[in-house]
Amino acid sequence: MTVIDPELRVDIVNLGLIYGIDVSDDLCTITMTLTIPGCPLSDMIKNDITEAVTKVAGINQVKIELVWYPVWGLGKMSDQAKTTLGIPVEVKDENN
Repeated sequence: MTVIDPELRVDIVNLGLIYGIDVSDDLCTITMTLTIPGCPLSDMIKNDITEAVTKVAGINQVKIELVWYPVWGLGKMSDQAKTTLGIPVEVKDENN
C-alpha cells in the first residue's frame, strides 16, 4: 500500500514525510509533514493515507497529525527518492 505524492510522483515514505506511526487497538495515528505549508493537495494525500491504512487488518480508524517541525528538507528523502527526482544522492539539506 503506497501513497504517492501526486506532484512529485514519489511515495510519501521515501520522500521522508512520515515522522511516526503509532497503533493502539484499532486506531493508527500517523505523524507527518508536507513538502510545503499550504500544499494544495494535502487533503488528497490525507485521504489516500486513510484509504490505504484502513485496508490493514485490524485498523478501523486513522488519525493524521500534520506537523511542521522538524522542518522537511532534501535530507529527509531516501536515496531512492533523490535518484527518481534527479537529485544527486550526495546532496544534503542544512535543515537535516
